[in-house]
Amino acid sequence: MNIRKGKPEDMSAVLGLIQELADFEKEPDAVLVTVDDLVRDGFGTTPLFHVFVAEVEADPSDSEQAKQIVGIALYYYRYSTWKGKIIHLEDLVVKDKMRGTGLGYALYSEIIKQGKRDNVRRIDWHVLDWNTPAIDFYEKSGAKVLKNWYLAQMDEDGINYFVDNRLK
Repeated sequence: MNIRKGKPEDMSAVLGLIQELADFEKEPDAVLVTVDDLVRDGFGTTPLFHVFVAEVEADPSDSEQAKQIVGIALYYYRYSTWKGKIIHLEDLVVKDKMRGTGLGYALYSEIIKQGKRDNVRRIDWHVLDWNTPAIDFYEKSGAKVLKNWYLAQMDEDGINYFVDNRLK
């Protein structure tokens, strides 16, 4: 297993893992981002995100690839008015067939080490309330799972509605 920073040529595999996560979270049609979006947004002059990828030796029957990306940890920087610079871990994804191998722990550790290198004061992420294995994992690692906060979002339809109907 090898954990490294992602490169533009990895974004097809990254998108595949993002889709696998959406399927796992019972939102298979929610992914709108494309490989081109990921390349543009992650590797332009002002990257909007960073990603670690986990590689393993490819299946011997796959003569085209020496290594296969089987996990990702995609993150970006935010600013907290209380804490200053923080990391937001957007997605930690491990291929289903690789779960239980320590790969998720290795990616999670890499994010925490990145936070330490960057002197951030907090690392944030979301976890679904029904994903008890993940919640247990995070709590055992020393993370606090905040159960008294709600996540608020406004999707594209909500944005359009607000602009079209509330700002007139």
